[in-house]
This record gives sequence, structure tokens and C-alpha cells, in this order.
Amino acid sequence: MSVELYEPVIGLECHIQLLTNSKMYSSDSTSFGDLPNTHISEITLAYPGTLPRVNKKVIEFALRLGLSVNANITEFNGFARKNYFYPDLPKGYQITQDKTPICTGGKVSFRLKNGTRKEVRLIRIHMEEDAGKNLHDIDPFESLVDFNRAGTPLLEMVSEADIRNGEEAYYYLQEIRKLVRYLEICDGNMEEGSLRCDVNISVRKKGETKFGTKVEVKNLNSFRNVQRAIDYEIQRQVELLESGNTIVSETRSFDAVKGITFSLRSKELANDYRYFPEPDLPPVIVTQDYIEKVKSTLPPLPEELFNIYTKEYKLSEYDASVITEDKEFALWFNQLCQYTKNYKAAANWLTVIIKAYLNETALHISEFKLSPQQIAKIIELIDANKISHSAASQKLFPELLKQPEKSVEELCKELDLFINTNTNELLPLIEEVLSKYPEKIEEYKSGKKGLLGLFVGEVMKLSKGKADPKLVNQAIKEKLEG
Repeated sequence: MSVELYEPVIGLECHIQLLTNSKMYSSDSTSFGDLPNTHISEITLAYPGTLPRVNKKVIEFALRLGLSVNANITEFNGFARKNYFYPDLPKGYQITQDKTPICTGGKVSFRLKNGTRKEVRLIRIHMEEDAGKNLHDIDPFESLVDFNRAGTPLLEMVSEADIRNGEEAYYYLQEIRKLVRYLEICDGNMEEGSLRCDVNISVRKKGETKFGTKVEVKNLNSFRNVQRAIDYEIQRQVELLESGNTIVSETRSFDAVKGITFSLRSKELANDYRYFPEPDLPPVIVTQDYIEKVKSTLPPLPEELFNIYTKEYKLSEYDASVITEDKEFALWFNQLCQYTKNYKAAANWLTVIIKAYLNETALHISEFKLSPQQIAKIIELIDANKISHSAASQKLFPELLKQPEKSVEELCKELDLFINTNTNELLPLIEEVLSKYPEKIEEYKSGKKGLLGLFVGEVMKLSKGKADPKLVNQAIKEKLEG
């Protein structure tokens, strides 16, 4: 029997590290990459007598995320202590949310590589603090602990088990990263740990409704590794079932070099975290007025922009996907569309010519020297048949990058790029070309009308691209058929 006879059932738990300046329950800095144990205080180190205090910015960021996925917002937000052995959390427990997550429900919509749309339902989004970092490769005899990350604010986003393969998980995570970057609540860098993912996977025979035994895979540090780990784990579980073995409920990790998962610890006995209400923190009440205030600050979101670009601007799904991949890129395109209604040309300039330049120079769109008005002016001149697209992209654009202070029309004059629409001036060039190809003229008159392109191309070369191709085409036809 094959894998095709089984249905994988996959849910993701995403930990989103927030872009706040201070920690979840203290004023300690959240700066990344500094010397170990330099962003700690009595509160982070849980000295007796210290009291935590909720970071209001975390509440705002949680609402921004919840509203963007159409989740329900919880009014009464209590906090709880999650008791567990945390060598990298000095308190010995984590302050999190248990019974009253700040957001419930909602969904994330995204597109797969083949263009089909997929929707994943969410169970909850809750606020909690991160642990520190254990270091095992510095001292040969001891494990060391860096508490800088301890207390850093996190949002945990838990999905329903709606994902069916590694590819869906890959694009789901890409959509999450895009969303948090648009909202400016997280930088989305999995490599730095600011976006982390745990995967819960089980398999069952197709047609069955009961879930199989769940396995959790942790410590996944890239989108591609999430996909690879899922695909491997599906195959492993199916092979176990097909050989008559049982699947053990356990926590596994992924070896990216070997491309396999391996066991960390058994989960046969459910963890007893002994949650109880956090006695040192009063509940946070989220009012409807505050929700409306946060909602009014939300930026245009990727899905909304995608629909505008494809439905109103009539762009291809590919162009819309490229433009919405980056928030600043999309906002720059929106500005460009304020000065031109030729949306297709605007998309081509941004996704092909400008994007190629940015990639070559390792620049971000925010560092691009030219203004949307300048690009719109180039499009206007091309549409008016005053300059050719090739002249604009190969001559005008590079020169404008060198002299961005100059106007587009000024540079067109300096570079002598304006198309010549004077037929009388074109006639000598046409005569010169036709005199070179007497045999081709006879072939044309004998019915080989495709040779017209040869004559037009030769005239365009002599004019150095300044002739109007339509006028040249018409003048040659009249000359040959008149």
C-alpha cells in the first residue's frame, strides 16, 4: 500500500517574537545580538519581591494580528503560570494565557504554487513570554545560559489541523511572515528565531474521521525545513503503520543535514503544566473603543491588495504576488498608480526593470533614488509614442539613476531619445534601405509579406531607434505597393 491511501493531518504552532523595545513584563531591552546577560534586571531574574507589569504594546500588537485574520477578540484577558522545568527562565515557570487567549478563531488564506487557494482555520492566539537560551558548545564541561531573551514578548498562533502536506505548511508560514511584516509587529526572520514553528503531524486512512497518533516536531528554523520535516515524517509514519507497528506519541527534532526526524522525548504521559491564575497580574480588559482604535491603524493587507491588483487593475496573479510580497514594494506601487492608469506598464516597470536593478545593487525599494512620478512620466512618454520602450529602459533609466535630480523630459532631449515622427525625414532612410535589398523587394512583391519586418528593422537601426515604427511600417508599405 502507498502513501496516497493515507491522509496527513497537520497543525502548526507559530511563535511570533514581537518588535517591542522592552520585554513582556519588564522594561528590559529586547535588542538582539548583544553580549550575553546584558539585558536583565531584578524582574527578568525573578528576584523575590519583584512584580511583573504587562507591556501595553504587546496588547496592541496582538489585536493587530487578531483583527487581520478576522479573529474574535477576548474582552477579559487573564494570565496564568505554566509550570515546567525551564533552566532558561529564572522564575521556573512561564507567564502565559490559558483559559482566556486574547484572540480566538479566525483564518489565514493563501495560495499554493499552482495558484489554488487554501484556507487554514485558527484556534487561538495568546500572549506569553519567551525563555532564554541554553548554550552547550562554549564550555566543554558546563552548559551556559543567556537570559537576554528571557521575557521577550511572544504571540503563539495555533492552527486547526487543516494542513495536509509540507507544501501547504510552507506557503502558510510564508503568508504568516508576510502578514506580520505588513503589520510591523515582527521581522519574521526564522534564522534568528523571531518566527518559530512547531509541527503536529498524524496520518490516517483516507475516509476515516478519527485522528491518528500525533507526533510533534520542534526546532525547525526555516520554511524549507518545515516542509522537508513534514514530508519525511508522513513517509515514516505511513511505513510504520504499513509494517504493522504503532506510532509513538513523542516530540521529535529535524536533522537538516540528513533530512530525517529523530526522537527527543516521549509524550505518552500528558504534560501536567499545573496552570493556575497569575496572582501578580490583574486581568487586562480590552474595550470595544480600543479595538476600533487599533483597527483604524491597520495598513492595507496582502490579500486586500492582491484582490485590488487582480480584479480592479487586471494584473496577472503572478504580478500581484510579486508586488504584495513586500509591504514597501506594494506601497511604492500604489504611489506609482496615483500618477498613471496604465497599471500593466507600471507593474512591468516595477517587477522587471526596477526589481532587477534593486537585486543587482542589493538595495531595498525604500532606498530607490527615483520617484514614482518619474517612472509614471516615462510610462506616459512611451504611451504617447514619444519615446520607445527599449530606449527608455536601456538608455533613459540608467542615465536617470545617475542624475535623479533631472526631469525625464530634460534627459530625453539630452540623450536625443524622442521619436522622429516627420515622414519627410524618414524617406531618405527608407530609400537607403530599399536600395540595399532589390532582390528582397521582388520577393516581397511576389507574396513574401513577412519581409516587411526586415525593411522596418533596418530603418530603425539607421534612425538609432528614434523613428516611429508605425510610421516606418506605413511608409515602406506605400513605397512598395504604391
